[in-house]
Amino acid sequence: MRKLMLTASLLFPFSALAEPLTLSPVAVTDWKAVYGTVEARDRIPARARIGGTLVALAVAEGDVVEAGQELARIVDDKLDFQLAALSAQRESLSAQLANAETDLKRGEELLANGVTTTQRVDALRTQVDVLKGQIAALEAQADVISQQAREGVVLAPVAGRVLDVPVTEGAVAMPGEVVAVIGGGGTYLRIAVPERHATALQEGDTIRLSEGTKGRLARVYPLIEGGRVVADVEVADLPDTHVGARLLVRLPVGERQALLVPAASIVTRAGLDFVRLQTPEGVALRSIVPGEAHEVDGVAMVEVITGLVAGDVVVPAAEAGGEVGHD
Repeated sequence: MRKLMLTASLLFPFSALAEPLTLSPVAVTDWKAVYGTVEARDRIPARARIGGTLVALAVAEGDVVEAGQELARIVDDKLDFQLAALSAQRESLSAQLANAETDLKRGEELLANGVTTTQRVDALRTQVDVLKGQIAALEAQADVISQQAREGVVLAPVAGRVLDVPVTEGAVAMPGEVVAVIGGGGTYLRIAVPERHATALQEGDTIRLSEGTKGRLARVYPLIEGGRVVADVEVADLPDTHVGARLLVRLPVGERQALLVPAASIVTRAGLDFVRLQTPEGVALRSIVPGEAHEVDGVAMVEVITGLVAGDVVVPAAEAGGEVGHD
């Protein structure tokens, strides 16, 4: 962060306003006001893995969800019909297998008595193995279809807040279609600054918000689009209730020299602002034009645009005493 740079001789008067203050130029930071947009760090869509009818929708925009939570359920009626067909095929093959195993057992008994040949028994044994393999293949196909049916449940990919639900209950969903958009991983401010200020932005700079809070410039993107530099600002406890909201942000874009006087030393009379100066003739009031307010080491300071020069000695109000003249 670009801090207000003070000379060693000014540190003590700023913290002890009861003593006269000799003015000297101080480096102050120029701030530029821009609008930042609240963005979710992770914006991940929860997609449908199968096609079908959306029979249940458990969330709406703004809901807070946990990772793995069920958001919706999609049903494809064709999967039930496919499972029924596979079940019927399995029953048929099971009956054939029972008959083949009976023939194999009878053939082994005949082979033991020398009535049949080994080739015939081997053929019966092969037939039994083939039927068992077909049944195993049908069971594997049924497992695949059952898994597809379970994939009709749409789960939250991350924990966060539901930002958008572009579908409604009863709608037809296609594989890969977005059912909900989840914003997770916290929030940050994204700002776009005119490119002339690109060199003044440095990662780690302190950023001021209009609410009085402060943030840290976390990242400055190298790509300039539309004459603007995009940067991300991390702000502690930034709410995620309104992603996309715009907040006023003040960025440090440069430094300049200025004369600062304590705000408590400014006297206003007849609409004019004065400060008490130590002159050879005594304490006198000098008319000034005040500028931007600053805070230095916890002391409220005011920039003097005109009316004072370096080397002037400002006298605190407590030391002025009685009436003073005008310089």
